[in-house]
Amino acid sequence: MTGISSGSRVVPFFNYQGAFLAQRDAFLETIGDVIRRGAYIQQKDLADFEAHLASYLGVRHAIGVGNATDGLLMLCRAAGLGPGDEVIFPSHTMVASAAAVALVGATPVPVDIGEDHLIDPGAIEPAITPKTRAILPVQLNGRTCAMDTIIAIASRHHLVIIEDAAQALGSRYKGQFAGTFGIGGAFSFYPAKILGCLGDGGAVVTNDDEIARKVRLYRDHGRNPVSGEVELWGMNSRLDNLQAALLDYQFRDYQNTIERRRSLAALYQEGLGGVLGIGLPPGPSASSDHFDVFQNYEIEADRRDDLRSYLSDRGVGTIMQWGGKAVHQFPALGLTQSLPRTERFFRRCLMLPLNLTLEDEDVRYVCAMIRAFYRC
Repeated sequence: MTGISSGSRVVPFFNYQGAFLAQRDAFLETIGDVIRRGAYIQQKDLADFEAHLASYLGVRHAIGVGNATDGLLMLCRAAGLGPGDEVIFPSHTMVASAAAVALVGATPVPVDIGEDHLIDPGAIEPAITPKTRAILPVQLNGRTCAMDTIIAIASRHHLVIIEDAAQALGSRYKGQFAGTFGIGGAFSFYPAKILGCLGDGGAVVTNDDEIARKVRLYRDHGRNPVSGEVELWGMNSRLDNLQAALLDYQFRDYQNTIERRRSLAALYQEGLGGVLGIGLPPGPSASSDHFDVFQNYEIEADRRDDLRSYLSDRGVGTIMQWGGKAVHQFPALGLTQSLPRTERFFRRCLMLPLNLTLEDEDVRYVCAMIRAFYRC
């Protein structure tokens, strides 16, 4: 870390302008092509992107939708969840995960996290009641849960699995992609995601033909895509064709994108290893079972708020995801569970910059500032 002086760099948490400028010409060419063709809603660009996404994940169906929240809601509807049903999910997630359950009339039941900050499989069975119908694991920060254990629990209790894979496109557990373990999974293409568009966007993936049929109806007002006949009450949640074209362009280089993020995570691991007072996420080579894509790099830190101020004064942007609260910590939602590991985590969690606008020296600078704070 020698040669890096305090205050010598500015490292924003995410540089939206920089992310656009890095691909400006290609983006403008793609946008111009779509506009010249007048191809705005459910055109060839969307079909191409869906086909490429399905092929990449090895699934039968990939369906572009307005956002991952809608995707989860549609999967909950397609699974027949409704009033009187309970769905178990980790409270360490965005409120959207639970909202999808609540908006179909079912009851979201939050449980605690394990050491890797994902749902603790050991917390699932104690939360199962006669009303439990589904488990909603969240593949968070680009890491996939220990799905074999969760699948075994679901099988024993005859439960459905719906995956919130919003942050995990390309992540794998024991060689299988996030989003492909249950009846369906939802991905997000929010601009700050690994594969991000210039607005909201998402996709549902599934190997179940009937689930796919229903989701295609739900996303377009309940209309049959061939006959135009309205078959059920639907919604307007189609992935915009312009966004699909931009996503498809970026998807061509997706594996290189993942490898760059993993290399940045390895730099953090090297630069922060051994610093007392912080806990790091598992590194890129920590386990042969997990292939993490590092949507985020989230640490635990003693004196978290002081560290955050120290970094801010030295030009380093950080965030506390979701305002620094787990889902069950929002009183208005009426969730009364006590989840000690999750609550401790949210007193200590902090996200460091990790995106493709970073240079290696940016990461080394962030590490140097953290080491200086802890006087390492």
